[in-house]
Amino acid sequence: MLQTVLDFIYPRRCPICGDIAIPRGELACEECRSVLKAISEPRCKKCSKPIENEEKEYCLDCETKKHHYTKGFALWIYDSVMKKSLADFKFHGRQEYAAFYAEEFIKYYEQSFKQLALDVLVPIPIHKQKQLERGYNQAEILAKELGKKLNITVLSRLLQRDKNTLPQNKLNNKERLRNLEKAFSISQKELEAYSMPIKKVMLVDDIYTTGSTMEACTNILLKSGVEEVYFFSVCIGKGF
Repeated sequence: MLQTVLDFIYPRRCPICGDIAIPRGELACEECRSVLKAISEPRCKKCSKPIENEEKEYCLDCETKKHHYTKGFALWIYDSVMKKSLADFKFHGRQEYAAFYAEEFIKYYEQSFKQLALDVLVPIPIHKQKQLERGYNQAEILAKELGKKLNITVLSRLLQRDKNTLPQNKLNNKERLRNLEKAFSISQKELEAYSMPIKKVMLVDDIYTTGSTMEACTNILLKSGVEEVYFFSVCIGKGF
């Protein structure tokens, strides 16, 4: 009832076109939904990037790099439409977009996730200075929406970002790795406070490009005793 009242006073905006969603109260415009095409086969069996060659199992990135996470899931290609959508979600206060992203994720991946039997969801952390400036961590907002729908615990502070790194999209592959050196750590306090063993973790973020951030966080988790790390991102860069 409260959400209905809020939707009437502050109508939801469509995460695709940015206008008030039609029909009113929906998470996205019916017409706009048809613009988004979920990633389908053939795609990389490791990171989920689409690949052009049906005979290949992995994208060029996963063929040439050793990623230590078990498997990744993504919804859409990071194109011009989703670039604007995620920028509004990330920088312009459109936190409500997370509900749409989570809903679409459930539509395509709910059964796969149930089979994984995950212990917890962990959002990729941002530095406290960025969180202070932005007011929120978009990955945490998304993880909480997913956790609510999947009934999985979210540990928002299990991973910490100790280094205020440069934006990854401005760096080449080698610079990205150097940029992330000692950028993350695990909170032993949070780890010990959780009463159950943590063996399977799903990292949550908005965009996956080269995987440098996911790899850095995966390695920290594996060193702490986690056995399997997966990831979900709303969008992913193109594979080859």
